[in-house]
Amino acid sequence: MAKKHIVIVGAGFGGMAAVKALKRADADVTLIDRTNHHLFQPLLYQVATAALSPSDIATASRALLRRQKNVTVIMGRVTGVDAKDGSVSVMNTPDIPFDYLVLATGAAYSFFGKDRWAADAPVLKSLADALAIRERLLGAFEWAESHADQQEISRMLTFVVIGGGPTGVELAGTIAELSRSTLARDFRHIDPASARIILFEAGPRLLSTFPERLSNYARTTLQKLGVEVRTGTPVDEIDGEGLAAGTERIETTNILWCAGTAARPAAEWLGAEPARNGAVKVLDDCSVLGHPNIFAIGDVSSFAGENGRPLAGLAPVAKQQGAYVGRLLKARIAGEPSPGPFRYRDFGTMAVIGRSRAVADLGWCQLTGFPAWLTWSLVHLMLLVDFRSRLMVYINWSWAWFTYGRGARLVTRAEHGVGPTSREPT
Repeated sequence: MAKKHIVIVGAGFGGMAAVKALKRADADVTLIDRTNHHLFQPLLYQVATAALSPSDIATASRALLRRQKNVTVIMGRVTGVDAKDGSVSVMNTPDIPFDYLVLATGAAYSFFGKDRWAADAPVLKSLADALAIRERLLGAFEWAESHADQQEISRMLTFVVIGGGPTGVELAGTIAELSRSTLARDFRHIDPASARIILFEAGPRLLSTFPERLSNYARTTLQKLGVEVRTGTPVDEIDGEGLAAGTERIETTNILWCAGTAARPAAEWLGAEPARNGAVKVLDDCSVLGHPNIFAIGDVSSFAGENGRPLAGLAPVAKQQGAYVGRLLKARIAGEPSPGPFRYRDFGTMAVIGRSRAVADLGWCQLTGFPAWLTWSLVHLMLLVDFRSRLMVYINWSWAWFTYGRGARLVTRAEHGVGPTSREPT
């Protein structure tokens, strides 16, 4: 009898955890992803702000799975799923049949129906995004150094981050440190510390999923770093010259979008009822209603936790779901009893704000400042998938901590952020 064929779409935390859980399964596994690498997304903002290089947080999927002989890796963009016939459509590739399908496609940023804003407000979801933002940030200072028009310099050195979740807080804090510490002595004609960093959050407080005490600490710490924090202030309009929020108009060419997420179109592929954010609603074994051989995990799924609310789009959620589905499929194929319903073990949530500054909600205790930062650092080092990545990140973090330096401050494409508009080189 032919081996069962398991197709996993997405090489993120969930997809990779599912693949590894199937290491000794009597099945053929095909992993499909739009890129050829596994990306450690929680540190993506550090690539965008020149703290780390892309290779520090990304590893080729084939290299990670070289020793797992039952896995085939395909780089391709999935365009649809035929649930009835059991096949996956991949752009410019023959359809791939499956006996079991695991969707781990992650989520994209949502502009809340204002998709036209995407042209002027870059997001941070991929290495390409991070490198483009890095070019824009560093290029703004380089351009300002050689110009005398103070109004244009002010516009170029105004950085707006939209979204007060962990990514927005981390990005705003790191940009503040980049301008006030790392670049402070590198320029002759401008003062990088004069850069204006503004963080907008439509809700009443930053880090809304954290306890209020930690939210308040994050706000106070950002303000000490020089970040202007605007809560309860939704953005009304974004264009190539700046943005409008409430009664205020801010002229800037550097707007970064970190607000709101929407799941990839997996629900549309399956004809399934989506959750509010477009995620696929799943049962307690992570399978899709009406499709017991199709599973959705991580950000693309909507799984009700013990409190009845959907689990957050966090890396630990995706990893635990991926490992669970892998074990479930392995047991099912072997004819063994399946594990019980999926139960998420919440080890806490963390967000870093800057050098030696972070917040951590571990459930049984709450940490701020250096202890939280140290905990965050150790956890993220251990979550990196290979020893080389851990070593390089540790070296870079140590260098940055002792010297305030950043080793990835290269501008390689002149058209990014070098000029009074973000679209035209000077």
